Parts: sequence; structure tokens; C-alpha cells
Amino acid sequence: MSNGGQPAPQPGRLPIRMLHDRLLVSTEGEAGERRSGGGIVIPATASVGRRLVWGLVMATGQHVRQAQVGDRVLFDPEERAEVELSGRDYILLRERDLHAIAQDETDEGGTGLYL
Repeated sequence: MSNGGQPAPQPGRLPIRMLHDRLLVSTEGEAGERRSGGGIVIPATASVGRRLVWGLVMATGQHVRQAQVGDRVLFDPEERAEVELSGRDYILLRERDLHAIAQDETDEGGTGLYL
């Protein structure tokens, strides 16, 4: 996903209005190396099986019930369509294609995310 040297747009401030149960998601800044639970660095180019991807909800249609603009969501990258707006690439999803929405904090005080 190219950024063209421009600052990333703010969620909800795009020249588009989503319809029905559709979500506009950005994965910019989500790709890259990650760490395993044991602290081992796993490069972004590592070959793994079918892996879900995190993205940021930028806009939602009027029938979306669970996700909100600004939520970090988990989805299958194989079940998506892409669109370019203002020189940036975004992903179009249906709400039913989401697997999870990240929580701010758990009862233990952490986010609970280990990816």
C-alpha cells in the first residue's frame, strides 16, 4: 500500500459514503515483521499458512452493527476487494467477513493481542 509521502487520512474523513453492511478498511502500517510469544522476530516475508490480517476501519455503512470507525479488525485477506481513494489503497469488506474486533483492554489490564 503506497502512501505517496502524504499523511494518512483520519478515519471517517474520506470522500466516500459506505452503503449497507460494508466497511472500508486500511491495512497501512499493519504489515511488517512481528514477534512470536517467545520473542523471536518473524519477518514479513516469512511464508505461513492462511494468516488473518489486522486493519483499521476507516468508514462504515449504515447497517454495520458491531464495528465502528477507528476499530482495529481481524479479517481474511483472501476475502476482500480493493479500491484506491485519494491515492491510497483500501479494502472493502462486508461486516460478516470480520473475525474479530480488538478490545482496548482486558480485565487484566493488557490488550490481549499477541500478534
